Amino acid sequence: MTASPDNDWPPRQASDFASTQWSLVLRAGQRGNQQAEFALASLCQRYWFPLYAYVRRRVADVHRAQDLTQDFFARLLEKNVLASASPERGRFRSFLLASLKNFLANEWDRLATQKRGGDRRCLSLDWDSGESRLSLEPVHFHTPEREFERQWALSLLEIVVRRLHDEFAASEKLRQFELLKETLTGDRSSFDYLAIATEMQISEDAARQAAHRLRKRYRELLREEVAATVESDNEIEDEIGRLFEAFGG
Repeated sequence: MTASPDNDWPPRQASDFASTQWSLVLRAGQRGNQQAEFALASLCQRYWFPLYAYVRRRVADVHRAQDLTQDFFARLLEKNVLASASPERGRFRSFLLASLKNFLANEWDRLATQKRGGDRRCLSLDWDSGESRLSLEPVHFHTPEREFERQWALSLLEIVVRRLHDEFAASEKLRQFELLKETLTGDRSSFDYLAIATEMQISEDAARQAAHRLRKRYRELLREEVAATVESDNEIEDEIGRLFEAFGG
């Protein structure tokens, strides 16, 4: 039996994007409550890797780089750095990188005399995965700042794809996502839509329409993610342009 095209996609269920990055920052700046702890943890999970990639370009020793990155996030809350944050300060990635640079300038030598692990708050960051990702990266001669921009862009795109994945999973259409996700990148004329259609038990035209809807939803989610990191909607297109520029050169 041939399945009908999905005219009711994308699903409109509640997501974990109820809070923008800036609202998470502001909430994390409210010390002494569980919401602040949760907000900081959410920020860490989203953006620790671009910051870690920056530190690794500055620090050759893996363990020291891990300690510095871990300490940076922990002290964002402990030192109440986020209390002074506001969207008016500009792009969120710029705020994070400036905060990290300031932290490194003030704390560069602190770990030299502190026992590793110490009494610092430990955050759950996947260091092994981070090092694996770095080892798989092609050799670049980027500045630490350029590498941060590149990893920031990659992290945003990964978040968008994960949100797409979760939307399809919630609608019990995960197989459809797996078949169509390759159409998000590359030369669309090279995709075998007939094979995809056969697997999905729909017409080839319906498969092309499903891929079109997927790409449209991808662009919508990308705009949402970018919008949450800038001060105003007027900056969205410029930020998206900068995001894709980060992959060049």
